[in-house]
Amino acid sequence: MEIGVYTFADIGSHPITKKTITPHQRMLNLMEEIELADQLELDVFAVGEHHRADYLISSPAIILGAAAVKTKKIKLSSAVNVLSSDDPVRVFQQFAEVDLLSGGRAEIMAGRGSFIESFPLFGYNLEDYDELFSEKLEMLLKLNENEIFSWKGKHTQTITRRGVYPRPYQKKLPVWIGVGGTPESVMRAAEHGLPIALAIIGGLPAHFRPLVELYRNAYTKAGHDINNMQLSINSHTYIADDSQQARDEFYPPYSDVMNRIGRERGWPPGTREQFDASTDLPGALLVGSPQEIIDKILYQYELFSHTRFMAQMSLGAMPHDKVLHSMELLGTKVAPEIRKHIRNLSNESKK
Repeated sequence: MEIGVYTFADIGSHPITKKTITPHQRMLNLMEEIELADQLELDVFAVGEHHRADYLISSPAIILGAAAVKTKKIKLSSAVNVLSSDDPVRVFQQFAEVDLLSGGRAEIMAGRGSFIESFPLFGYNLEDYDELFSEKLEMLLKLNENEIFSWKGKHTQTITRRGVYPRPYQKKLPVWIGVGGTPESVMRAAEHGLPIALAIIGGLPAHFRPLVELYRNAYTKAGHDINNMQLSINSHTYIADDSQQARDEFYPPYSDVMNRIGRERGWPPGTREQFDASTDLPGALLVGSPQEIIDKILYQYELFSHTRFMAQMSLGAMPHDKVLHSMELLGTKVAPEIRKHIRNLSNESKK
């Protein structure tokens, strides 16, 4: 299993200390996080695209280009690119450049986005939400396969035998699909034989198992080799030296973010009791001591047999030093045990 970190690079003020993270400081913190992840030999670092005052990153490729020259081994991904409101040609070109800078470590994670700010910002109609993503994904995949490219667009431009440059260092850029739990998104990815990143940020992970089975069945039905299937589980994660410390440190910024988003969407406010319940083994939050996180990842591995786990740690105005310590525990305590356990399972299955 690959193990990595993703972030939306939140900006704002801590609800208790009132300490504010400015955009400039957040950018410096982000670069330090990416460098540390590489030093810890984590497998992936991913950054998400947003167009809101509370998130730093509007252009993942720029961040990943900077990261490419500061790191040596770690894969560099978006999480996600909001492909529906972007130009697939430009997305491909930008990530091809990240791939060249990094020597073949770039990935694109495409998604429709959980927020809608980019649609009016770039002149798109929300009524075309699904059509836009479907057409632009098809376009991205086709130009990823072909240097000389023709395309007849409805929501996109029409192109007649044009070269799309530069080409990436890799033969093709890996393209993942970010999904939030809709069967349509899962089916689309399976039919194309694309890996998916499933964000589980609430409820019970066990309830997502039928969705993963749908993906697995559709993947093989479409004629793709099940041995090539890749699945990432992406979760809110925070690790401290002991479980109570982890819960007490993570809850204030987590609650601040989730309740702010909840007010926008008409959700009732969450409580500390609900938060604590979600940190139990069957719950969605991976918050606790290193051993608790190991147990929880392995519990979810029994559910999903996923090939990648991605931790979103820097939620809200989480203090930078605590995020770095959480990452260190992920890299030095959690990841080695997960890899050892799965390696032993693999060896047992071969006997």
